[in-house]
Amino acid sequence: MKINSISLISIISTLTCASAANAAVLADFYIGGMVGAGGQTLLANHENKTDTSTIFGAVAGMDLPVFRIEGEYDYFDSKDLNTNAAMVNVYAKMPSTVILPYIGAGVGMMFGGEQTFTDKTTGIKTEQKIDSTAAYQAMLGATIDILKLPLKFDIEGRVLYAPDIYTITATDTSPDMLQYNVRVKMRYIF
Repeated sequence: MKINSISLISIISTLTCASAANAAVLADFYIGGMVGAGGQTLLANHENKTDTSTIFGAVAGMDLPVFRIEGEYDYFDSKDLNTNAAMVNVYAKMPSTVILPYIGAGVGMMFGGEQTFTDKTTGIKTEQKIDSTAAYQAMLGATIDILKLPLKFDIEGRVLYAPDIYTITATDTSPDMLQYNVRVKMRYIF
């Protein structure tokens, strides 16, 4: 048997034993990462602007039998706007076997980042700093528990709303941001 095959079998055996030893624990702690894509709409008076966006994030949390609690960091990037979000999420899990549906809600704040404007007449670009503001989100998804490894995969749809993300001084308006996306999250259970 080759060394690579023995290494792979050893890793799988170790991860399987670790998850079996953890089976009697009431709460599972986890860390993970996520990627996603979707749309982002800035709502300013009657001039709404929509762009595609990508999302990268990290999570750490606690998985209990009926619900899950997690802290989350997200980085949103679109054509004209990039920003960060820190959220605290709570999920209610529906009973099932392999695919576990859930619904969730989160609250937190948007911070950092900037919005780039291009003047239509002059073509000059200006940057507007993003204000720190509250953010709210709702999630609907499913967890896929593959084998008995300490890995879980979440596939979910989200909607995030953040009011008054920056102030346009010339018009004294503060646009709101509506972010809707689909994400894939991988969690490692300790």
